[in-house]
Amino acid sequence: MMNDILHTLPQVLIDGLALGAIYAVVALGYTMVYGILELINFAHGEIFMTGAFVGTAVLLAAQGTGLASSLPPWLFYLLILLIAMMFTGALGVGIERVAYRPLRKAPKLISLIAAFGVSFVLQDVVRFIAELRTGNYIVSSSSLYGERMSLPASSISSLFGDATVKTNTLIILGAALLLMAALDRFVNRSKWGVAMRAVAQDRETASLMSINVNKIIVLTFFIGSALGGATGVLFAQQYGTIDPYIGFILGMKAFTAAVLGGIGNIRGAMFGGFVIGILEMFASSNLGTLTGGSFGAEYKDVFAFSILIIVLIFKPEGLFGRAVKEKV
Repeated sequence: MMNDILHTLPQVLIDGLALGAIYAVVALGYTMVYGILELINFAHGEIFMTGAFVGTAVLLAAQGTGLASSLPPWLFYLLILLIAMMFTGALGVGIERVAYRPLRKAPKLISLIAAFGVSFVLQDVVRFIAELRTGNYIVSSSSLYGERMSLPASSISSLFGDATVKTNTLIILGAALLLMAALDRFVNRSKWGVAMRAVAQDRETASLMSINVNKIIVLTFFIGSALGGATGVLFAQQYGTIDPYIGFILGMKAFTAAVLGGIGNIRGAMFGGFVIGILEMFASSNLGTLTGGSFGAEYKDVFAFSILIIVLIFKPEGLFGRAVKEKV
């Protein structure tokens, strides 16, 4: 059994890091909004899904008109990411203005129900548009960087099997790390970041210090939603097939990552995303081996949600909940 686990370990780590990077960036959207408003924005998973559809729509439209072949793939990839980020950023700002701002002084439960409502509305709107255009709400597209490379892990030790990695996996890891580092620097080094942390600590006192609280909240929603949209594009390019319901389960796992790291804590959300991603891929690959075939890869989600339950019971503030003083 141990030999089988070690044989698949290199591939599990590669796939787990790619999935964990996606969870980590999506988790940032949850943790930023919670840090500012103490609101769990369950519609954030659908913003991620919308980004995936926007990016895929731009890709298919450009391939249909020949625009895609006239640009270098890296430039076209960057263009898709920027379009999806602008669209989902504006969508997040619109949701905050229409659905959340009128409820800002209402009980938290009301805002939570509103977030679920927005989530279902986004699912059905995207499904309606997708079916209107293609007749099917499940959409597939080609990957701009779908080539696979072989990693000879067996040359390190005969216990390890060789692994393969898609070029797009490296792009996901690079883009996710770049986005997380840029956000971390923005929050901790810029004037706007200082204002965001001030609003997160005490909204009323921040307003007395001439900080425009509404503008900071709008900026938080824009950044969090833009990151979610960019991650949707990376996800669509990695896995090829998307539907309007991909955001719900993925969003719940990203929320679990945020809770694991300490919701409201940006660096904790990044850490939690990678942990959840690697554990999920480990379970997907080895659950059958560990249970003698009683449970298969379809039970991998149990891992993520078991972690959520355990963290909420024994350490509800998360692994980094006490270590970091500044929350956004």
